[in-house]
Amino acid sequence: MKHVKLGKSDIYVTPIGFGVLTIGPWQMNLPVSEGAAVLRYALDSGIDFIDTAQYYQTYPYIKEALKGFKNDVVIASKCLDPSYEEMKTAVEEARREMDRDVINIFMMHEVRAGSDWNDRQGAWEYLMEAKAKGYVKAIGISTHHVDVAERAASIEAIDVLFPLINFRSMGIRHGDGPGTKEDMAAAIRRASEAGKGVFAMKVFGGGNLTGHYREAITYVRDLPGISSMMIGFGYHYEIDRILEMMSGTLSPDYIPETSHKKIRIDQGDCLGCGICVKRCPNNAIFININGKAEVDHEICLTCGYCAPKCPVLAIIMF
Repeated sequence: MKHVKLGKSDIYVTPIGFGVLTIGPWQMNLPVSEGAAVLRYALDSGIDFIDTAQYYQTYPYIKEALKGFKNDVVIASKCLDPSYEEMKTAVEEARREMDRDVINIFMMHEVRAGSDWNDRQGAWEYLMEAKAKGYVKAIGISTHHVDVAERAASIEAIDVLFPLINFRSMGIRHGDGPGTKEDMAAAIRRASEAGKGVFAMKVFGGGNLTGHYREAITYVRDLPGISSMMIGFGYHYEIDRILEMMSGTLSPDYIPETSHKKIRIDQGDCLGCGICVKRCPNNAIFININGKAEVDHEICLTCGYCAPKCPVLAIIMF
């Protein structure tokens, strides 16, 4: 695959990246050897841009997949914790667990509206220090929030922005309420014009838009300012199909098989608001003992009606 420059950095990435959350313990929970084999297949196929995070617990997959791989690989990781010491620990963990002297990109994970940016200034301080010391090459933020993406454009120290966007506006936030794809697209364009490297997440809305494969990919691919899209792969054939899509050789009647997929609610993201419980047509979602929404797969219809209602896109399909 061709490589494109990521903003003003000296990092070049493929237009498609591999989001390893899918193969890890919070989603498919593949054995390390199996998950690493899927990732290695992507690497051997030319997809050499990888997204991970401390929270994903997927560093062992990446380390295993990179054994004997001779080409350069760009790895982006991130951390949810707010303090200087916690971010320092996260960066050191990533370098150690993936056996990398330098992590190409490191970000504050899922920065939200309101006071979140200010509350995490300790973490940001360490990221700037880590870049100055050469432990990371580029620093930035991931976010689901339009207002945070807008703010990123004006912060000189931010090298990269990793925003959520898809053609249905699923999971996009603006302040305390829902956001729109139009507003996020405008924020992305401003960030790109300010020299930030932008790569997108949740192109398929957490798997809920997979049935609209071409529309989902085409919408994000063609947005001004986006250099790459992170896609979660779990199977070799999914990698084959995305390569065909990007090269223009995908069959015009291709529709992904989704009957094997299940609805899952990310317990780390869930607010416990209960909106999905009310929306479920088969009473398959309940609030568990931790105050989070959970799915009863014995009666879940996998209709996906709940996902668009989730204010933080905690509902995914895999």
